[in-house]
Amino acid sequence: MKIKEHKIDSVESGSIAEEMGIEAGDVLLEVNGKPIQDVFDYHFLINDVLLTLLIRKPNGEEWELEIEKDYYEDPGIVFENGLMDDYKSCYNKCIFCFIDQMPPNMRETLYFKDDDSRLSFLQGNYVTLTNMKEEDVQRIITYKLAPINVSVHTMNPELRCEMLHNRFAGEALDKIRRFYEGEIEMNGQIVLCKGVNDGEELERSIRELAEYIPYMQSLSVVPVGLTKFRDGLYPLEPFEKEDAREVLKIIHKWQKICYEKHGTHFVQASDEWYLLAEEPFPPEENYDGYIQLENGVGMIPLLESEFDDCLAYELEEQEDGSVGEKNPGEEDFESSEKAESEELKCEKKTYRRVVSIATGKSAAGLLRRLADKFMNQHPDIKVMVYQIRNDFFGEMITVSGLLTGQDLRAQLSGQDLGDMLLLPCNLLRSGEEVFLDDMTLTELENTLQVPIHIVKSDGQCLYDGMLGNV
Repeated sequence: MKIKEHKIDSVESGSIAEEMGIEAGDVLLEVNGKPIQDVFDYHFLINDVLLTLLIRKPNGEEWELEIEKDYYEDPGIVFENGLMDDYKSCYNKCIFCFIDQMPPNMRETLYFKDDDSRLSFLQGNYVTLTNMKEEDVQRIITYKLAPINVSVHTMNPELRCEMLHNRFAGEALDKIRRFYEGEIEMNGQIVLCKGVNDGEELERSIRELAEYIPYMQSLSVVPVGLTKFRDGLYPLEPFEKEDAREVLKIIHKWQKICYEKHGTHFVQASDEWYLLAEEPFPPEENYDGYIQLENGVGMIPLLESEFDDCLAYELEEQEDGSVGEKNPGEEDFESSEKAESEELKCEKKTYRRVVSIATGKSAAGLLRRLADKFMNQHPDIKVMVYQIRNDFFGEMITVSGLLTGQDLRAQLSGQDLGDMLLLPCNLLRSGEEVFLDDMTLTELENTLQVPIHIVKSDGQCLYDGMLGNV
């Protein structure tokens, strides 16, 4: 087998690698005499106090470097390819696949389907296990790599083959048992499709996956996302209010069973189910530490709880006399009292600051509620919430993370956006100021003629954004 070579992109300042003379452009050949297949091998092998690195310099010289370090200390090498290998694409043709529902003529990377177990550990991606080879399974168990996030969808092997359009999808479920026996922590996900894997099939999946507790730590159930681009695809139907209530009934039943037996609620409903069913969210303790937060489980109640804490803390500080009358970064309100008084004589309410927020349908109700709480405590600041309809993908897509720049531009143009516009960070591509449709943040800002500030998905950042501390 050909030995893989891994080109070094950079070394961290002050790191062991820099001290040893390793530079960008060098190539890593071996660690402790062993070739490196990918990032799994590399991170497993460098967790030692004594290392021998075989490096090839750009002029062809090979350096054997001996390193003594702390056990978990990283040498500080950054590779040109984060995985140190090619990405593995998905071989399935799932009936619910969101990528198959994308419109044409978008950037090529949006159509790439990954199903790479390494991204499960590195980025939290969910994988189907269908293209995982025996050597991959064994490496995960040997290296004790965890947790691995599994797109289960159903524990019925025959149904899983149908849903994933892969004749090996059913037998791939056996890898869950292998990981359980190898004491590898896992999280599961079920994308629920109406009339397909719901009802009795959902009960079966929860029941069988619960047998793998404690190593199967959690299981989320999320509704299928349906765009308007489904011509020629499996005829899936959207869930209605009563459907959502039935789903929650099953999940709450199994939460009780699992908690009584294992001390964990285990199975969690994503926030969309509660919104669709028009039922209240469960108490914080039911979320078991929000382990499935990135899967949309508990994001809304946690955001509200964090925001309420900010308001409560501010009141406590004011009562203690430890908070001044000005918020950091804001203009002196007292100095403008006279001017405001004159404007009030004209029977027109004036504000020290006007802030607007744009979001999707799912979060609009929550943000309006938080805005009302905030304005009750800050009557001199006005917060306006704009609910953006998803014309790009279709109105059934209600989450803010799938809003595009063009929908924001079309529906916010001509609106009174005040002094600034707040947008949630999940609208942008990770690490970039670009929306899903390739419109840049600067382009939108120039069109709307208002400063735009990106807010992280937590209550403190939202609270600071409303105050203007951005």
